[in-house]
Amino acid sequence: MKGPCSTEKQTRLVALAAAFLLLCQNSAFAKCVDDWLAIDEIRDGDSIELLATNNQEFPITYSVRVRSGGYSTGHSKTISKSLDGQETERVVVLPQVEDASDDRLRISCSWTIGSEDAVHDDDHLYRLPYADGRSYRVLQGFGSRFSHRGVEQYAVDFKMSIGTPVHAARGGVVARVVESNDKGCWEDGCGKYANFIVVMHDDGTTGEYYHLQQDGALVDVGERVVEGQEIGLSGNTGHTALPHLHFAVYRATKGARSQSIPINFMSADGVVYQPRRGHHYLAIAYQQAGD
Repeated sequence: MKGPCSTEKQTRLVALAAAFLLLCQNSAFAKCVDDWLAIDEIRDGDSIELLATNNQEFPITYSVRVRSGGYSTGHSKTISKSLDGQETERVVVLPQVEDASDDRLRISCSWTIGSEDAVHDDDHLYRLPYADGRSYRVLQGFGSRFSHRGVEQYAVDFKMSIGTPVHAARGGVVARVVESNDKGCWEDGCGKYANFIVVMHDDGTTGEYYHLQQDGALVDVGERVVEGQEIGLSGNTGHTALPHLHFAVYRATKGARSQSIPINFMSADGVVYQPRRGHHYLAIAYQQAGD
């Protein structure tokens, strides 16, 4: 049997915005829209203007791919930009091609939480994402061959029983919560069943906590949490083979993608620069450890 998190990338692509893929086959005047990103088509004479609106309070990075035989897309058919919360901006103006026989406009849209301009505070020491005085075995650390490659290069999996309290590794504002799922499985497509919490840090990166139990979120979107605060309960939802917590810090990148980034944890034995498989790290309060 395979171990946990062999498709954490799939989990994010299905369950989170970087991942919440919007695929729209639209004619002119239609909309490509969900709860976060809306792409509106506005005709102005012989051209179509595309406008992007961020419907939420948090910045996003989005990508729009345009395909059409009737409208010129210029040099690039894919546009990627970052957009602040509750903001609208012009994506592109598409002039009509003379004597075009097909005026259909096809748009593919995707987005992820965060700005591609975010700069991580590399000096920050993260709390371990569980209660002080507790330790849990690392199932996968940075760069584990099983699945922590690419997007998930700097993710960590902690073996936890269902219902184990999960604590904020860093303070920030809760940007997204999913807790309605009650299923964990190993087949393709199981990633969409993951429960998770996304916390946006003050430097624009996000701390993300996956595989929580159903109704396992103890915080709400928009709530500011402090480092060490209990925010959820671990579980076994999504694409998983056994109960565990998947934690990583991500930064948005071009193309509405995201990338995990290296972080340092504080433990009772000092700073953990490279969490390793099979190791246990005892959590302590940041102020007890010192700077």
